[in-house]
Amino acid sequence: MRNTFGNIFTITTFGESHGAAVGGVVDGMPPGIVIDTDFIQSELDRRRPGQSKLTTSRSEADRVELLSGVFEGKSTGCPIGFIVRNTNQRSADYDDMRDIFRPSHADYTYQQKYGIRDHRGGGRSSARITISRCVGGALAKLVLRQHGIRITAYTSQVGNVALDADYRRYDLSLAETNDVRCPDEAKARQMEDLIMEVKAAGDTIGGVITCVVTGCPPGVGEPEFGKLNAMLGGAMLSINAAKGFEIGDGFACVTSRGSQQNDIFRSNGDGTVSTVSNHSGGIQGGISNGEDIFFRTAFKPVATILTLQHTVDRQGVDTTFCPHGRHDPCVLPRAVPVVEAMTAMTILDYLMLENIKIED
Repeated sequence: MRNTFGNIFTITTFGESHGAAVGGVVDGMPPGIVIDTDFIQSELDRRRPGQSKLTTSRSEADRVELLSGVFEGKSTGCPIGFIVRNTNQRSADYDDMRDIFRPSHADYTYQQKYGIRDHRGGGRSSARITISRCVGGALAKLVLRQHGIRITAYTSQVGNVALDADYRRYDLSLAETNDVRCPDEAKARQMEDLIMEVKAAGDTIGGVITCVVTGCPPGVGEPEFGKLNAMLGGAMLSINAAKGFEIGDGFACVTSRGSQQNDIFRSNGDGTVSTVSNHSGGIQGGISNGEDIFFRTAFKPVATILTLQHTVDRQGVDTTFCPHGRHDPCVLPRAVPVVEAMTAMTILDYLMLENIKIED
């Protein structure tokens, strides 16, 4: 099982949903970075369960403990070990799922691959493991923000309630002013109403998260198998429930012609160039061009629905079951910080991998 992400800036994660704790080790953190523990905790608070009526009621403080790699408030360049203890497991909720395969979960595939699985909350396949990604992403953000690189994600669609595709129409800072993390107040209310509707029916719903990276310098990424868009796509699709990725105009570009899609270059008068449009999403030929990087990630409805379903057990016998426990009716609000975290680690890793100097 591969549990490490990255090349130079890496994170190795451990833990299960109902184990004693989840955590990880971040290696490659540059030395001398001021470690803002309040900021790291705030990133975990954005992801934690029980933060609103739109999320699971599991109550976890998700307090992070940094174990190494920090001295007198700064990174030392040594591995940063951290742990977040689980305190509110209700493993008994999963007793009747020990021998069955829940539809669209990783139960069957884990059993086939390893011959053993932790049935409590999905074990290692649980979205709770994304805690470690948020810690790693927060550390990466601490480095990137010193150099003017900012990463902002937001909920741009829930079900059939969608924002305009042009992120520039919105004040993205407003995304954190509502529970669904949408920068449009009216659409946010519609999204929230829809989530509550499906929750009341014991069902779930999916949607889309848009992410915008500003300040990334040109030249990041490799032209063949290490394309920056490919690495971002791989990072996003490694997140639980992620099912689709598109960058720039994405699939919408297929209805346009080249004359409409080409991003025309212009001189800025200071030896630098920019593009008149940004249909490419800030990446051309797999390499950043200095424009905003923006992409969308689609998330499926949460697989656990609180209604009777047909399935099979480990012996291949047809059966039915109805889940218990505490579950999210929509993953989008809590997935926003995870998307940002994976983006931050990918961008920083590639900046370090290629030894690109980033200026304030």
